[in-house]
Amino acid sequence: MRYINNKIRFIVAFNLLFTMSCENFVELDTPDHILVSPVVFNSGETATAAIKGIYNELADADFSRGYQYSVTVLAGMPSDIFETTSVTDTRYGPFQQNEIAPAETPDASANYNLWSSAYNVIYMANSALEGLENSTNIPVGQLGILEGRALFLRAFTYFYLTNLYGDVPLVLTTDYRQNSLATRNPASEVWDQLTDDLEEAVVLLDGQDFYGENERTNINQYVVQAFLARVYLYREDWNKAEEWSSKLIDQTTIYEIQEDLDLVFLKNSKEAIWQISPEGRGFSSTYTGEGYMFRGNSSSPVKLSDNFVASMQEKDKRLANWVGFNSSRSFHFPYKYKDSNSRNSASEYSMVLRLAEQYLIRAESRAMQGNISGAIADVDVLRSRAGLDLINDIEPEINKEGLLNIISEERKLELFSEWGHRWFDLKRTGKASQVLMPLKPLWQETDVLFPIPQVELDKNQNLHQNVGY
Repeated sequence: MRYINNKIRFIVAFNLLFTMSCENFVELDTPDHILVSPVVFNSGETATAAIKGIYNELADADFSRGYQYSVTVLAGMPSDIFETTSVTDTRYGPFQQNEIAPAETPDASANYNLWSSAYNVIYMANSALEGLENSTNIPVGQLGILEGRALFLRAFTYFYLTNLYGDVPLVLTTDYRQNSLATRNPASEVWDQLTDDLEEAVVLLDGQDFYGENERTNINQYVVQAFLARVYLYREDWNKAEEWSSKLIDQTTIYEIQEDLDLVFLKNSKEAIWQISPEGRGFSSTYTGEGYMFRGNSSSPVKLSDNFVASMQEKDKRLANWVGFNSSRSFHFPYKYKDSNSRNSASEYSMVLRLAEQYLIRAESRAMQGNISGAIADVDVLRSRAGLDLINDIEPEINKEGLLNIISEERKLELFSEWGHRWFDLKRTGKASQVLMPLKPLWQETDVLFPIPQVELDKNQNLHQNVGY
């Protein structure tokens, strides 16, 4: 996505100045520097710029930028994917050992940045939705598109919050006083709300299948469909998960599995359904947060776990193409992103949704519904690309349980170091303790949730801590 012109950028920056302060939304009074929403949402041009401004924030927000406090890093540590490169690490070590402190430590600060930056994006989305609702000058068709994108962004962010923390405040307004007293809503209510937001968004964006300038950064109907497939997988609605993933897989003229693994994470890859452009940060550096975080040099704080690397077959092309090795310090690191130093010319965008995940969603959904042959066909698409033996050739009579185990393993090998997939998979399938207890001596059942940051509990007595902290 290219930058909007300076006039619009100025308006958006001024409008979003107050929304960025929502990291402390539970304690702030109404700020005195708000640009009244009707001014921003007085025309389609400025309203569109405001929604693009929220999208650009994803490239800078801690939870979504792929860097040190992102979902990708912090939700990768508690599973069996990442380890610290130093035994004395005080920022990531507690995440690896599932011993995160609520307050006053480096790991607590990381956890707070994750939490607060996510709520920042939610507040921005709420602000946009309120502005759009009160607008009278935007054409109806354009209004629906903008509303659909804002709803998606809110649902997208709540998906990660509830997966990380369980019950969380369901903030749907910009009312500071109401938010300052917000309680934690049951996770089931959060899931219902984010699902409703996505279902509404997919209707509002119906027919909007363009990306614009061939940049796979716009939120269109396919982006929402892909995320709905994931949400319904997590909610164990196998029929709907299969239905929505099939819609993406059937778009053969738009998406395709890249046989060359080094092409997958390039900007506007044919496998990409939705990406975040690092250009949204507004800096001359145009490498992704993942590219810089996982560059595998002598100062890298995070590496791939030995157990994970050992689980990859030698002939698996993902081992050769997506795993790097630092010979001086003898550790492996994620190497899906190769660019860690580009300036003014991005070659890679952060991948959020891609076609490979949709095949895995449909494979699992089909297996759960007893369609074993269909599930085998889907998982074999990715095994073929990876250079592995096809299930259809080596074990065509595999039973449901065996196939689900293979799908779980394929999800681990295919989606590692992407948005905490492995951590969330272990939790949603009830396998966290089974897998992690032998690896982590301090593991407890309550470790499946991160702690609510203590600073939030101190500011709002209506909040309560997760069990075990």
